Amino acid sequence: MRISRMKTMTAVLTTLTVLAVAGCAGDGSAQAGGPGTAAGTSGPGYPFTLRNCGTDVTYKAAPKKAVTLNQTAAEILIHLGVGDRIAGTGYEIEKTPDAIAERYKRIPVLSAPGQEIKHEKLVEAQPDFVYGSFASMFTAEQSGDRKRLHELGVPTYLTEFDCSYHESVAGADFDMLYEEYRRLGRIMGVPAAGEKLATEQKAVVDQALSGVRKRDTPLRVMWFYSTYEGTPWAAGPGGLPQHISELVGVQNIFADAKTKWAEVSWDEVAARNPDVIILADLTRGEPNDTAKEKVDLLKKDPLTGKLDAVKGDRFITIPGSHMDPSYGSASVVPTLVDGLNRLG
Repeated sequence: MRISRMKTMTAVLTTLTVLAVAGCAGDGSAQAGGPGTAAGTSGPGYPFTLRNCGTDVTYKAAPKKAVTLNQTAAEILIHLGVGDRIAGTGYEIEKTPDAIAERYKRIPVLSAPGQEIKHEKLVEAQPDFVYGSFASMFTAEQSGDRKRLHELGVPTYLTEFDCSYHESVAGADFDMLYEEYRRLGRIMGVPAAGEKLATEQKAVVDQALSGVRKRDTPLRVMWFYSTYEGTPWAAGPGGLPQHISELVGVQNIFADAKTKWAEVSWDEVAARNPDVIILADLTRGEPNDTAKEKVDLLKKDPLTGKLDAVKGDRFITIPGSHMDPSYGSASVVPTLVDGLNRLG
């Protein structure tokens, strides 16, 4: 989830020329194939076209210089075994998981922590593929418009969970995430790795759901992501938090919001009185980003400090990036199930 504070930027013609050259380089006769085929060598499976967020995108070869627009997108490619083909990444919002930290730190970071990759920096990396998890990053003001990148010969992939920043995704669920792994595996020329990742993550979710304790009355939860200028933002309908709520049998108190990430108010939070507050733990440096800061804020506020969930320390902490579609999203389910069972 992101709260955009975009600043207008004019793309420079010379950088577009560089990108066009980079795109043409990726369109050469050397094509990559299926699993076991090195990127840039000939092989079966290319070119192929995928319908992605309403746009037909053709992939002519397995990428050799992918740029991921955000940290969690990079983490997915690392788990697919193609981290050595990432030419740059950006929008870091938390500490890299220990399991992949060594591989991640070899990737050039093209933006400041918590900031988007600007178009000029993207161009400098000369990518032959761009993958991102947020529609708002694929704009002229940020990393570059998808249509323009395609015209310049650089194919892209935008997660189907966020085709439009302003609209909820009907029926967003883990199956969409598993399919994203499969699609990325195909794009990168490692389809078996995509299928393996989908199977492993499904097993994590299924195993956790087997431990859900049935309740006569569902617990009411708030997915508390962040604050912006003092206003709380919480998960609404249409995203993975809502889907996970339904899977584990709890009620999201903002399921009736108009967007998947809703700007709410402390008065609304108090009136809806959650039984449990699920805290996004972020380390990007914004005010009240960490889980500890959120707890302190809730306890000190004269309104929320009176809530039973706050007085009773009925909190469950989740890494903030895991609330968006990412490799870590599957681990939210066991963490939430264990936390709810502990709280009773």
